[in-house]
Amino acid sequence: MEYEFPRIQHHGAVDGVTGSCHQLWLSDNDSLLIDCGLFQGAEASARGAGANALAIEFSLNSVCALVATHVHIDHIGRLPWLIAAGFKQKVHCTEPSALLLPTVLEDAFIVGVKRDKALASRFVEKVAGMLEGHPYKQWITLLHRDDLVCRIRFQRAGHILGSAYVECDITYPLENRTRRIVFSGDLGAPHAPMLPAPKPPYKADVVVLESTYGDRLHENRRTRRARFQRVLEKALEDGGTVIIPAFSIGRTQELLYELEDIITRATRITSLGGAGGTAGNQNERSLASSSPWQKIPIILDAPLATRFTKLYRQLRPWWNAEAVKRVINGRQPLGFEQLLTVETHVQHRAMVNRLAHTKQPAIVITGSGMCNAGRVVNYLKAMLNDPRHAVVFVGYQARGTPGSQIQKYGPRGGYVELGGERYEIKAGIHTIGGYSAHADQAGLVNFITGMRRWPAEVRLVHGDDEAKITLAALLKSKATERYHDMCVTIP
Repeated sequence: MEYEFPRIQHHGAVDGVTGSCHQLWLSDNDSLLIDCGLFQGAEASARGAGANALAIEFSLNSVCALVATHVHIDHIGRLPWLIAAGFKQKVHCTEPSALLLPTVLEDAFIVGVKRDKALASRFVEKVAGMLEGHPYKQWITLLHRDDLVCRIRFQRAGHILGSAYVECDITYPLENRTRRIVFSGDLGAPHAPMLPAPKPPYKADVVVLESTYGDRLHENRRTRRARFQRVLEKALEDGGTVIIPAFSIGRTQELLYELEDIITRATRITSLGGAGGTAGNQNERSLASSSPWQKIPIILDAPLATRFTKLYRQLRPWWNAEAVKRVINGRQPLGFEQLLTVETHVQHRAMVNRLAHTKQPAIVITGSGMCNAGRVVNYLKAMLNDPRHAVVFVGYQARGTPGSQIQKYGPRGGYVELGGERYEIKAGIHTIGGYSAHADQAGLVNFITGMRRWPAEVRLVHGDDEAKITLAALLKSKATERYHDMCVTIP
């Protein structure tokens, strides 16, 4: 016997990787929203310009809560428009996400709605009254009636601090049946800096699974760090600047963590004369100046990322064991000596000018992550034409964004348009996929095959067509090998 409920309706992340928004229908009159994110890049352009492109196009009459998997704007950035459409229910998320979300929403409001700090503050204050942060692994009852019970539970997703996949248990007491629906949100890669790796659910009937890297495998951590260091050292030997476009939350903090480790390891080797082994902290400090890495400024030119980095330091209880151990040993993974922050726009313009016209090597982390806005654009305009410099991509570049075009055409000696002007690309262009905050193909497959009880249905979202098709074929093959009847669909 087939039942009409629960069923899933997708309002985003079906034609690409942004705009995640899924409606879980529990009955004719009851539903949950899982995420409500902004569209970006070509996916935003396809929706047209103006406020209508961001308007909520579906009825909210049945929606009893919004469940946020994490605080990236492609998962939560349309909350201002959701509230404008009349949403007044609770927003459920993890405890770390509840701390991060106000800062995310304030920035999203100022950038996307109106550049009015006072109005943005009132909006954030309104959201604060709707926000409920929950511990991981704890069941939360959202609905409890004689005919319908709905519980959710957040589990670590390993994508950014606070990220979760969501288990939804829907029980129909009068029918004596329960269904478990799992929404993956964005799953992280194993061995991601600072974050525990995600573990597959015990069971599921239906899984809505992201597929960003469904057709690719990442480098392992040791290999990617070595390649990252080589790319940096080559550009720095040339007296150039390494520009790393990065999202303000998650990627920036992971990069700082990795750079601190590269500097510490290089210092240790230098202090031991290249002999390897481990030196005491005092010995390392006394010989620090002999390491060339100790003289390279790491410039964080992103005020929002600076705010999030401070919040990440407050969220130490949710760091993984490796990161906590480094702090215990006296290291500062997110606040080391060479880290310089650029706050004001005047300081930013001066920094761009200085680095573009001197031969002082530097590493600059700045936003936005896809080069479609923010301070990174000024760095690119000033430096793309000079082979001394380099651009290092460490994250996904959505179709239609300048980052995607630089990544594609830069190695061919092509050009990119920024602000309506053409800029030739002579700087070195590098992509290090191992730093993606998303699980690769193996991680996505393991999320399904690592369950004790495999789902009957997997719905692939949040990915380009090729990634979804490749991942679907592989999952079907795994199910066939196990003689398991699993339907893999692409909505």
